[in-house]
Amino acid sequence: MDWRDQGFVLRARKHGETSVILDVFTREHGRHAGVLRGGTSRKMTPVIQPGAQIDVAWHARLEDHIGSYKVEPIRSRAAVISDRYALAGLNAVTALIGFCLAEREPHQALYHRSEQLLDLLGHHDVWALAYLQWELALLEEMGFGLDLRACAVTGATEGLRYVSPRSGKAVSDQGAGEWADKLLALPACMLGAGEATDAEIVQALHTTGFFLEQKVAPQMGHTPVPDARGRLLDLLNRRAQLP
Repeated sequence: MDWRDQGFVLRARKHGETSVILDVFTREHGRHAGVLRGGTSRKMTPVIQPGAQIDVAWHARLEDHIGSYKVEPIRSRAAVISDRYALAGLNAVTALIGFCLAEREPHQALYHRSEQLLDLLGHHDVWALAYLQWELALLEEMGFGLDLRACAVTGATEGLRYVSPRSGKAVSDQGAGEWADKLLALPACMLGAGEATDAEIVQALHTTGFFLEQKVAPQMGHTPVPDARGRLLDLLNRRAQLP
C-alpha cells in the first residue's frame, strides 16, 4: 500500500531510539499516523514541528498497518513560536483536530479551512474571529452543527440572543422567556455580523466550548477537551480586559 499527499503536522511522539510516530492531517487521507525513521535527527526535528506543512509518502505492506512515512518540507510555521498568541492558537487547532477526528477518515473541507486558519496565524486583528468560525465548522463536521437561522420557539429571525444547550438552535429574547438564564449566549459574531471584540469572541467560544465538552467529548469516550484550547481562551480573555 502506497500513497502520497500533503498536510500539516499535528504531533510527533518518540518511537524507539531515533524514530517518531508522526500524526499528520492530510488533504486526501484525513488524520493519518506513520513511523518516520530518523525523525529525532537535527535535520528532521525542525521539519516536523506542529503546524508545519509537509509532503508525505506513506508505505505499508497492508492497509491496516501503521506504515512508514517519508517526508519533505513545504512550509514552516516556526515563526509563530516567538508570538504567544499565535503559538497558543496553533496548539489549540492541532490539539482539537487530533482530539475530534478519527484516523483515516477524509475531511477535505475542514482540511482547507484549517490550512487557511493556520496561514492567518500572527494576524491578530482577524485571527480570533477566524478561529471562532473554524470551531463552528468543526462542530458541523462532527455532526453537532449549530442551527442559528431562526428562533427554535417562535421562528423569528430577529432578536436572536441565545443558543439552546439541548438542541443547538437559536432562541430569541421573546422565545427565551423565563428560561433565559439556562440558555447559552449568542453574540452577534456567531451570526456573521462582521467585526467583533475579543470579549464577544470569548463569550462565543464559551458557547462552542459547551458543545465540544458536552457533545463531542462523550462521543470520543469522555476524554477531556485538550488543555491547549483552555490556554488560548485564557490569553484571549486577558487580552479582552486590556484597556
